[in-house]
Amino acid sequence: MFSWFNKWNKENPTDVERPAILVGVVGVAVIAAAALVVLGQPYATESLQTGPRGTGMYVPKFKADLGRPDPGIEGFLASTSAPVAPQGGEQTAGSARENVPPGLEGLTVDNYDRLLAAMREWTGIPDLFDDPDSYQTAVGHVMIGMVQNINENWDGHVNANKQVGVTCYTCHRGEPVPSDIWFKQTPVVMAAEGWSAVQNRVSPLSSFTSLPSDALEAYLLNYEVIGVHDLESRVAGIPGRDGYPGIQHAERTYAFMNYIANSLGVNCTFCHNTRAFYDGAQVTLQWSTETLGIQMVQELNETYLVPLAGLYPPERLGPKLGDAPKAACRTCHKGYQQPLQGTNVIADWPELATTSGEPDYSGN
Repeated sequence: MFSWFNKWNKENPTDVERPAILVGVVGVAVIAAAALVVLGQPYATESLQTGPRGTGMYVPKFKADLGRPDPGIEGFLASTSAPVAPQGGEQTAGSARENVPPGLEGLTVDNYDRLLAAMREWTGIPDLFDDPDSYQTAVGHVMIGMVQNINENWDGHVNANKQVGVTCYTCHRGEPVPSDIWFKQTPVVMAAEGWSAVQNRVSPLSSFTSLPSDALEAYLLNYEVIGVHDLESRVAGIPGRDGYPGIQHAERTYAFMNYIANSLGVNCTFCHNTRAFYDGAQVTLQWSTETLGIQMVQELNETYLVPLAGLYPPERLGPKLGDAPKAACRTCHKGYQQPLQGTNVIADWPELATTSGEPDYSGN
C-alpha cells in the first residue's frame, strides 16, 4: 500500500541525524550556560596573593572547598562550654577531686569538671585520669603541660593572624591516638646501604613519592639544617661534606617541603619567592610563621613526645624501631592552612593557655 512512499523516500534521502545532533549540542550548551548563571561556576577559584603582582606568587583554592567547613569544627563546638569566672572562696579541684593533673589543682571545681569532661571528649578516653596507674594518665599529664606551653610560648606561630590557640582536640579530634603522627622507618630498603636505603619506596612520610623517607626524622627530630644548593656552579670540595649541601640534602629538603605543602594545603609560593628560593630577604611573611612552626615541633618532639616511649605499651610504639609517636605539621593542620580553619579553640579554655596555674578569666 505504501510502496510508492518507500520508493520516493529511497530516491529522495533526507539527513535527519546531523540536524538532530546539532540541535542537541546547542540545547545542551544553552542548559549548561543557564546552569552556570544560576548555580555559579563549580570550578571557580579564589587566590591568596603571597607576593608582588605578576610574579605568579599566589595560592589558588576552589571556592567550593573554601566554603566547605572542616568537619572537625562541629565536633569541637559541640564539646565547648563557657568557663565560670571565679568569685573567690570556691573550693579547688585539688582539695575536692582525686588524681587532678599537675597545674590544674588550683582550678575551681566547676571549671575543672568542665575541662575534664571536654578533655575526655577531645581524646575519646571516657575514663581519662580515673586510674592513676594507667599509662594514659601519665601521658595525659605530660600532654596538658605541652598544650599550655604551646599556647603560652609559641604565640608567634599558633596566633600569627589572630587568636586561635590549641587544645587536645586540635590533634586528637575525638580519638585516643591522633591521626598523622609518625614513627621512624628508615632505612626503608633493608638490603641497601647508603643513601638509597632511605628512598625509592613510597611511604606516607615521603608523601608517597620516591623522595627520601627520613626528612621528618632529620629536620623535626635531629635538628639538621635544611639546605639545597650552593650559588656557585663549581665549588671546591665534596658536596655534603665541605660546608655546603649535596644533592642528597636537596632531595631530602624536597621531601620535607612536599610534606609541609600537603599538610597545609598550599604550594611553594605560600612561603617562598620561587625566583630566589635561596634568598631569605625575598620570602613571604608566612615563611616566618612556618619557621617558628618547625622550631616548635622540634621542641615538642624532643621535650615532650620522645621521652614518653617508656610509658607506652608496645602496641603504641613504632612498628619498625619501637619509638614513641611524634608530631609534625599535619598532626595539627590536617590539610588546612590553619588547624580547624582558624577556629578559636582557646577562648573558652583559659586553663590551657598558661603554665602558671592561674587562668585569666577576665575575657569571659
